[in-house]
Amino acid sequence: MSRGRTVRWMLEECGATYETVVLDYGTSMKADAYLAINPMGKVPALRHGDTVVTEQAAICAYLADLFPEKKLAPAPGSAARGAYYRWLFFAAAPMEAAFMGKSLGLLAPPDKATQVGYGSYDQVMDTLEIALTQARPYLCGDQFSAADLYLVAALAFGFRTGSIEKRPAFERYVQPILEREARVRAMAIDDELMKTIAP
Repeated sequence: MSRGRTVRWMLEECGATYETVVLDYGTSMKADAYLAINPMGKVPALRHGDTVVTEQAAICAYLADLFPEKKLAPAPGSAARGAYYRWLFFAAAPMEAAFMGKSLGLLAPPDKATQVGYGSYDQVMDTLEIALTQARPYLCGDQFSAADLYLVAALAFGFRTGSIEKRPAFERYVQPILEREARVRAMAIDDELMKTIAP
């Protein structure tokens, strides 16, 4: 029950061989051993050899580059690469700040909108709706990418919590991506894992 589910999905899309380490929110996630990996004491974190990557979007981008044969990121220098970065980090920054702010009742008041990266919740959602109305069928054209994966994971979370409204353009974009084999497989792995650790 964490953002680690998004990373599991990305690992499955990559066909990676990996080991999962489960941490408890109040204990092992705040223990010295894990704080040495991520001083924020939050998951997910990816350790690949001597490299440590934290933050969902960064992990997704790292894995996409680590497995270029999976074509989960457009070629560096291409026009599509610009769209890839744009929407991956749009979802990670203004979008998440806006919908989490809404969920917590902590959105900036209108007179402070210029001081926050997302502006307003409505502005973020309207911008996203325009992009998804134009998606062909993905953010970067014909090729599914880590940006699509990350955005859909965030939208699905927002739908479940009621912090993102289910606009028709959102649902049309999200549904086929949620049915990808790697996502279904990742969800099954995590759901099974939950059975072993639930009280």
